[in-house]
Amino acid sequence: MNRLPALRRAAVREWGPLFTAVRQRLAARGVRALALTLTAVVLTAVIQVTQNQAWGYRPVQNLGAVRAEDPLALALLRTPLSLFVPALDLPVWGALAQILLVFGVAEVCLGRWRTLAVAYGATLAGTLYARAGVALGPGTFAGLPASDAQVVDTGPSAAVVGLAVYVCHQRRAWFTGALVVLAMVVEVLVKDNLAGREHLAAIAAVLVVCGVREWLGRRRGSRNPGTVVRTCGPAEVGPGPGRRR
Repeated sequence: MNRLPALRRAAVREWGPLFTAVRQRLAARGVRALALTLTAVVLTAVIQVTQNQAWGYRPVQNLGAVRAEDPLALALLRTPLSLFVPALDLPVWGALAQILLVFGVAEVCLGRWRTLAVAYGATLAGTLYARAGVALGPGTFAGLPASDAQVVDTGPSAAVVGLAVYVCHQRRAWFTGALVVLAMVVEVLVKDNLAGREHLAAIAAVLVVCGVREWLGRRRGSRNPGTVVRTCGPAEVGPGPGRRR
């Protein structure tokens, strides 16, 4: 019984700042705070319905299906939409739930454009890794078999993982962030496939960005000792004249 207060305090330390930021932002702006998230959910659902029609499969593939064997310019053009193209071999509700939860929290905490930038950056990191991994070949640690060059690479999972790690870093939810990373490592150990490797590539890219932001923040702080380095995103609502929108 004595463990309950300790666990509660740990949960408050871990998720309290995140919960407070989400609650305040939603109270201040309502559903408008989730405009990007709701648009992404609707777009993903529409694409799923379209690609399951006889007339819609080919257009979706032409616009949003990325493969490592594709020319780089074509892959880069397709990558933004590929984020919202659900994998045909997975239930679409899983992709919709991921977007609604993780994109929603990220949009509230980071703001619309930073959420979109992190999501796209994580997806792009996975896409570029696939090409590099196939080029390296299966004989190397980070290499991939040649058959992976033909795998259709779509879906929001890399973006979701990248956003989760980024938000955990920003809100100092270290335990949750570590669990996300550990889960992706276990995924690769249990089932070593292209998707799992791309998740790790997305995490690596996001961690690099987080590390650079930390370094820049400390550098600014050392130049201006009186400056308080904030870790909160522009979307946080707080009291007083210094609040950010």
